[in-house]
Amino acid sequence: MVLLVSLLISPLASAAQENTDRLDPMDVFRVQVASDPRISPDGKRVVYIRQSADISSDHRVSNLWVVNFDGSEHRPLTTGTYNDSSPRWSPDGTRVAFVSDRDGKSQLYVRWMDSGQTAKLTDLENGPEGISWSPDGKQITFTSLVSATPPKIATLPSAPEGAKWADAPKVYEDLIYRFNGPGYLKPGYSQVFVVAADGGAPRQLTTGNFPHGPGAGEFGGSYPTWAPDGKSLIFSMNGTANYEYEPLHTELFEIRVADGSLTQLTHRNGPNDEPEISLDGKLIAYTGFDDRYQGHQTTYLYVANRDGSNPHAVTSKLDRDVSAPHWAGDGKGIFFIYTDQGDTKLAYLPLDGSPKVLAGHLNAGGDYSVAKSGSFTMRYDDPSDPGDVGVGSLANPKLNVLTSLNRELFTAKKLGTVEELWYDSSLDQRKIEGWVIKPSDFDPSKKYPLILQIHGGPFSNYGDRFDLNAQIWAAKGYVILYTNPRGSTSYGEEFANLIHHAYPGNDFQDLDSGVDAILAKGYIDKDNLFVTGGSGGGVLTCWMIDHTDRFRAAASLYPVINWYSWVLTSDLPAFGAKYWFAGNPWDNTDDYMKRSVISLVKNVKTPTLLMTGEDDFRTPISEAEQYYAALKLLKVESVLVRFPGEPHGLSRRPSHQVAKVVYTLNWFDAHRKKP
Repeated sequence: MVLLVSLLISPLASAAQENTDRLDPMDVFRVQVASDPRISPDGKRVVYIRQSADISSDHRVSNLWVVNFDGSEHRPLTTGTYNDSSPRWSPDGTRVAFVSDRDGKSQLYVRWMDSGQTAKLTDLENGPEGISWSPDGKQITFTSLVSATPPKIATLPSAPEGAKWADAPKVYEDLIYRFNGPGYLKPGYSQVFVVAADGGAPRQLTTGNFPHGPGAGEFGGSYPTWAPDGKSLIFSMNGTANYEYEPLHTELFEIRVADGSLTQLTHRNGPNDEPEISLDGKLIAYTGFDDRYQGHQTTYLYVANRDGSNPHAVTSKLDRDVSAPHWAGDGKGIFFIYTDQGDTKLAYLPLDGSPKVLAGHLNAGGDYSVAKSGSFTMRYDDPSDPGDVGVGSLANPKLNVLTSLNRELFTAKKLGTVEELWYDSSLDQRKIEGWVIKPSDFDPSKKYPLILQIHGGPFSNYGDRFDLNAQIWAAKGYVILYTNPRGSTSYGEEFANLIHHAYPGNDFQDLDSGVDAILAKGYIDKDNLFVTGGSGGGVLTCWMIDHTDRFRAAASLYPVINWYSWVLTSDLPAFGAKYWFAGNPWDNTDDYMKRSVISLVKNVKTPTLLMTGEDDFRTPISEAEQYYAALKLLKVESVLVRFPGEPHGLSRRPSHQVAKVVYTLNWFDAHRKKP
């Protein structure tokens, strides 16, 4: 045990000693990624965010760069250890608005492209989000949190003069009072604003005690988009007092810029999001579905008249989740994205035809934009590229990747090769898709240790994408297997809902069959099998060792251990109870506990590493602590690692991402069976 503790003590010190032709953990600080590319209105230039990690401050930083459509004149627009984000071209292409924290906290800035002069437009208490130019370039809309008076139980006595008392207690009365990422929430609600593009005081357009557009997290609506005449905005929200209890229910609203008057455009139970108005102002494209309170429900692309009448799904035959609609310049079709079998695609739908795929290997976040001419830009992502800027056009969609941000790094350090793997589940012979990463010097005559990596969600997917953590593990001589078991998205609604009210469950057989399939290849050491995953993957890591002892060791990252406690302590209480279970835990205790990995912990014999962030409110650290205590009571070898200041994912600070990678690797190394 002393040896294991020593292996876990200083991951950064050991990682810093690496200097080979393979990736090492410190490459977390070296890899750069392009994101949020935005094409200029004339289609001639692309501005994008260049993300990196600063090794001195241990922070993620981002700056704006610009490149011509033909790849020439690639240069920075902003520099420094700041976070510059959300670049948006003015309609005439002469200016770029963006959000930056370069003066201490996030504010709205505008840069003139001819002179390079930059003006700070706002001095907000809470930063702007969802910025968008008016069609005439004279105004910019955004949302921002407007603070409210916190709830008050009593008036407390004041401290005597000269005394220093503790901070006052904080009082909460909302269902969602903390959220992963922001942490404990300030009292208030997001509201819609407009500000003159040449500066001045912003004007608040909305009021009301509910979020106008996205609130603290990923639920709650969409940011405003302008009507072509510039007289109104359309956005989505749940404008009711019940918004916390119906997390997916949103409606489209039109707001008059002149006086802030609101008109509701849609009326149904379910999400109505991402509205985009056609250039003639007659139609609205948006996404959503009729809510049936299932774990996964296919999101369709809808088109309706400007007043919300005659709504109809135009991708009902696709059976894949659609997002990010954008009207073509001629109004004859709509661009959108969807993911099929782990590959995110940019597609175009003529209003009188069928969808046409323009490009694949769009990053999972779906970063793209389109000019009126039909030229587009997107973030390109494949197993050897973490994210670069690609361009194409509706007329000639063949993608041209303009940037190569990691060319020198990946020339010096060889990546592991990635192969697709299909196999049959032992449960029902369903086809399961996965991918295998082999070490760069792979020799098929040798036997390699295997890491089974399991994705979270659970309604999400792995794909033909870059995975830095897994590449680092492969560089250390492991083969990595990652698959999309039942419940994964991008294979249709029926496949995803095989785990509806049944997760975790039969996904065990899908994952276990994947291990069998790669063992049959002949190059895996059957005595050195390991398993890991984060979030939902952490759940399934524990589910695997609850059901089998074939793994030498496990690393469960930010898991849910007890669904009863999770619903009551996470930032998704209503969502968990409504969509993942049949109701509240006190009314369905047997089902909650039957599906909780803690209920089978007595079966576990596998040495287990548990890691969670202390500021994780998606899967609170109390979940990992329960499993850790149970394993200790059972005298199963186990270690708990707490990451200070980290929310869900353990990667806010680059050094913590390094620690996550190294702790997992060293834990597995320490438990490898030696020849």
